[in-house]
Amino acid sequence: MKLVIFDIDGTLVDSQDYIIEAQRRAFSAHKIAPPSRAASLSIVGLSLSEAFTVLAGAEAPVESLSEAYREAWTEIRADPSYDEPLFPGAQEIIATLAGMDDVALGIATGKARRGVAHLLERAGWRDWFDTVQTADDHPSKPAPDMILAAMTETGLEPSATYMIGDASFDMKMAAAAGVHPIGVGWGYHSRAELEDAGAERIVADFAELLHFIADEPGR
Repeated sequence: MKLVIFDIDGTLVDSQDYIIEAQRRAFSAHKIAPPSRAASLSIVGLSLSEAFTVLAGAEAPVESLSEAYREAWTEIRADPSYDEPLFPGAQEIIATLAGMDDVALGIATGKARRGVAHLLERAGWRDWFDTVQTADDHPSKPAPDMILAAMTETGLEPSATYMIGDASFDMKMAAAAGVHPIGVGWGYHSRAELEDAGAERIVADFAELLHFIADEPGR
């Protein structure tokens, strides 16, 4: 058996435009100049409080910014034009892996559980993941807690566990948990950042990822 854990934003879902807009609204509500697009995307994967601490500084009203961000996301999601697209191939790989007898699927994300539940329902994935770990229940990445909890819930060992993510935080979290850090080449952090954070491998697309997972023996 293998445990394959996915990050969401930047890995399965291309949510960058909505993340940046929600941040813009949160900062504007506090009359603070919003960060650059590059800065906004650099923190995707962290929990909200950690992300706003990085973006605005420890002296900023971090909790209030976080709450404004949540409110902005609720407003954005209610807009009829809202469309948080999956990356090409995401639907297919999740469906394929969910049908494999030797694979358990997991999620480890900086998103809130409510946002994850919305995605799983919308994508038809509600019953496909064996373990779902969110920022509501654990310290922010790169702390290893989410992966450790996922392994406890599934009964699988670090040597048989793969963390799939687009950010350096995902790779560092995987390394801290003693599992395999696998980077993706289409997300919000550069290849160099993923390599520096300890990625064992960086895949170019979901087809390459699927071949890699299918060929890897349960260790």
